Amino acid sequence: MPDFLPPDLRVPSRQEVEGLMMRWEQPLVIDGEVRTCPECGVYRDWIVFCLRDDSVWLRCRAGHQVQEPRLDAAWYNRNSGPVDRWHPTLEDGLRHLGH
Repeated sequence: MPDFLPPDLRVPSRQEVEGLMMRWEQPLVIDGEVRTCPECGVYRDWIVFCLRDDSVWLRCRAGHQVQEPRLDAAWYNRNSGPVDRWHPTLEDGLRHLGH
């Protein structure tokens, strides 16, 4: 999987990510528009990342990643449940969420 996070937000040797992630199975509607993956066109079953700089990134099931500037940490906090597990690596978190 190619690196998609800025270098200061990951530890390349272990693919650690500082932030939170959640699964978003339904279509993601932002400002009245259904968000689609710019590479493959899917519109549901995202992994949503909220990083320590308050940026929000989306990852589709095909592994395409894109930053979503219209969302922020406040949106993430309103829509996520409680943190139920800490993942030592990005891959572990993705496996836990079914991606």
